Amino acid sequence: MLLWSWFNTLKYIPNIITILRILLIAPIIWLIWKESYYEALVLVIIAGVSDGVDGFLARYFHWQTPSGAVLDPLADKILLISLFVVFGLKELIPLWLVAIVILRDIIILAGATAYHFVTKNLEMRPILVSKVNTFLQIGLMILVSLQLAQFAIPAWFHDAMIVLVAVSTLLSGFSYMFLWSKYTYENKK
Repeated sequence: MLLWSWFNTLKYIPNIITILRILLIAPIIWLIWKESYYEALVLVIIAGVSDGVDGFLARYFHWQTPSGAVLDPLADKILLISLFVVFGLKELIPLWLVAIVILRDIIILAGATAYHFVTKNLEMRPILVSKVNTFLQIGLMILVSLQLAQFAIPAWFHDAMIVLVAVSTLLSGFSYMFLWSKYTYENKK
């Protein structure tokens, strides 16, 4: 019985890794603010690897939990938004891009909340344009982190990533607005 109890607790390993990733966010932001860019890059890489590890463990060993389904995307979102804000404040990315990214997340959260209150149902499944947007946002944050750590990145590539993130963020936000409206209308019938 004790052995079974021990095996049963293993399913929480991905959640523990996710919580540790959340705890890395404050030191990452502090290091960036204090211009300790190499150290911040190391922690960003650790956070990225931990995201892959917890996801692999959860899927491969079937260690998915309801709390993990909330914690993992929340950890990713907090890290991304924190990086966008600090990079925006340090004028490494335009503040208008930071505003678009934050506004999109507010729109998605508000739409999901409204949909839940109207239908008493909510299944959060990211759409393709949202996955592409998240990939591009992560790519831009890695790119800026690499630039800060003195890796040579062409200016045109940096500018192109900003445009791609802006366009995909707007497309994703509008797509969710359309979907929440459509789902709400269909469920009110």
